[in-house]
Amino acid sequence: MAVALDTLPQMICLEDFGGNYSAYIDAVYQVFFHDFMLHKAQFGSHRLHLRYHPAFQERPYAFYHMTHKGNIEDERLPDLRRCERMPWARPTVERTEALGLRFWEQSERRNGRRICIWLDVDNGDDYFVILYVHRRYVRLLTAFYGDSPNYAKKRLKEYEEWKERVGRDFTPDELVSDIISRMPDPEEEGQAQ
Repeated sequence: MAVALDTLPQMICLEDFGGNYSAYIDAVYQVFFHDFMLHKAQFGSHRLHLRYHPAFQERPYAFYHMTHKGNIEDERLPDLRRCERMPWARPTVERTEALGLRFWEQSERRNGRRICIWLDVDNGDDYFVILYVHRRYVRLLTAFYGDSPNYAKKRLKEYEEWKERVGRDFTPDELVSDIISRMPDPEEEGQAQ
């Protein structure tokens, strides 16, 4: 179900800063700082943890990942589409159920402990937030703009296959608990090595 653009916080655009990237990225960081460091966003009842190291330009690694793109970590480039939508990240995570968003476990990813949340906006934007489930906490990994219709089609197929496999709806807390319940016991894992 598409979410009405006017129900979301306003995007932050470079043009609003006269093209001054330094001032712009500082403003984007202020949103990140407010939403994820100062006020600690939650997915269900799980407070989100952030990855701080390695820091990038004296800012947490999570911020770098949410505002830059690229396959080679040390060569990621600023992504204005990610930056513009930073105000959408917290509502995507915290209002998943209220907004009727799709969210699921991305089992094909490493370890199968990732949760994808899909904010489908009525203006055609697709925004995704990725979380990683650890035994004791949930970490905010990244967020990005789905820049092609093909990407959205792949995510929809992934979601539908997951939904068919699990056969029921989950709340955020139920999904996190389900993922944790399938993690190997750390003591058993140590004995097997």
